[in-house]
Amino acid sequence: MDGEYQEVYIRNSRGVQLFTCRWLPFSSPKALVFLCHGYGMECSGFMRECGVRLANAGYAVFGIDYEGHGRSRGARCYIKKFENIVNDCNEFFKSICAEEEYRDKCRFLYGESMGGAVALLLHKKEPTFWNGAVLVAPMCKISEKVKPHPLVINVLTRVEEIIPKWKIVPTIDVIDSAFKDPLKREEIRSNKLIYQDKPRLKTALEMLRTSMNLEHTLHEVRLPFFVLHGEADTVTDPEVSRALYEKASSADKTIKLYPGMWHGLTSGEPDGNVEIVFSDIITWLEKHTSDDNSVVVQPIHTYRNAILKMNTTASPPQIINKQHQQQQSPRPVRTQSHRRYFCGVRRRLQHHSAM
Repeated sequence: MDGEYQEVYIRNSRGVQLFTCRWLPFSSPKALVFLCHGYGMECSGFMRECGVRLANAGYAVFGIDYEGHGRSRGARCYIKKFENIVNDCNEFFKSICAEEEYRDKCRFLYGESMGGAVALLLHKKEPTFWNGAVLVAPMCKISEKVKPHPLVINVLTRVEEIIPKWKIVPTIDVIDSAFKDPLKREEIRSNKLIYQDKPRLKTALEMLRTSMNLEHTLHEVRLPFFVLHGEADTVTDPEVSRALYEKASSADKTIKLYPGMWHGLTSGEPDGNVEIVFSDIITWLEKHTSDDNSVVVQPIHTYRNAILKMNTTASPPQIINKQHQQQQSPRPVRTQSHRRYFCGVRRRLQHHSAM
């Protein structure tokens, strides 16, 4: 099955240019899937295989690089407010849902690691809007094994506004710890769009606060979800997913733990394991979009923060095919991507330092 890959630039409400991309089947999509990537990651390269596989399965897939991540502008991997990420995703995703061809389609969130927190916060923002979520090793609780002492948090909080961008937070090599397959690990390490430096102080505190807040409100999760986690994950403890499954109020919830698998279930495991994981994800999506599973799609007629589409010259879209689905962690290829520009505010685009 063939499809299209497109790249689109938008500008958020703060005037920052953000990169977005989409993988579209040629036929009318079964449903819409919105990608929320992890900390330091990006969509066009790192999450490409996910987009291609889901598009080949008949879904329209949309991704966005958060501010400061991937091909978006902003200080690299600096999260001033976690709420900004959630709001940017909300505005972009809602603008897609409001398009005429997609208004009656089911809407699913897909979050990996920190993206799992983004997905859950999007659900909390509008509890009945989303039809479900796929959560891969989500960041929604701080494991007791790594939770910092309250005194340490207090000291860091006192200086976060003084040195917010300082890279002073010690951390393990996440790439070494997250991705099992050595070849895929090195390919991920060679992706220059992925942030590989120490976390900035305010970024680390924002992630910590977000995780702790989610931990105390897991009972408010009510949408259908499928949470997946590798039992050998040392980046986010599997107990996090167990807690979500046990405490969520969702009537329709599924959990699957994979023995021996690491954090990067969809991108860092040997090919056979990746096939198993994607098969499980697509099976869950199929179950929740099938004709015999009555799903109510909340109407969306207008979009309050309407995004203005700008006129530009578009080049032909990239064609994707089944061969791409067979390739594991494929390298980015040079293409003439279909580019369109959206603008959310009427002011000059601000360029931000990459550091």
